[in-house]
Amino acid sequence: MSTSACIFCEIARSSSSSSTRLVHQDDKMVAFQDINPAAFRHYLVIPIQHIPTVKNLQRGDEHFSLVTQMLNVGKTLLQLEASQSNVHRFGFHRPPFNSVDHLHLHCLALPFMPSWKYIKYTSMGPLGGFVEAEKLLEKLKPL
Repeated sequence: MSTSACIFCEIARSSSSSSTRLVHQDDKMVAFQDINPAAFRHYLVIPIQHIPTVKNLQRGDEHFSLVTQMLNVGKTLLQLEASQSNVHRFGFHRPPFNSVDHLHLHCLALPFMPSWKYIKYTSMGPLGGFVEAEKLLEKLKPL
């Protein structure tokens, strides 16, 4: 897929002209509300650089640092925007369960709404599913 056809690249690059309201923006990433929220608060943090999925991430400083920064942005957002929720979940869908081929961190302030949505944010072990951000960081941590 070309990056010009990627909806998340479009949001990241044309933040001022996009109809998507950014809740965070810096030189490496942007964040916005999920268009189809699955929880009390549900934000997506995406890198400006097009990285298709978690399968494209490699162990080492660059990707470990990127995911760490994405997680920090997500935690800050939920502390500011959902202080009444004390249960948060942060993670990524792994192919084939991702809906957009542009790396995006789901930042969820629970409860899930409706409650059955938790299924979409559950690990399916070797089959894929949802990988918690902290577990992904363990795999990316430089040796």
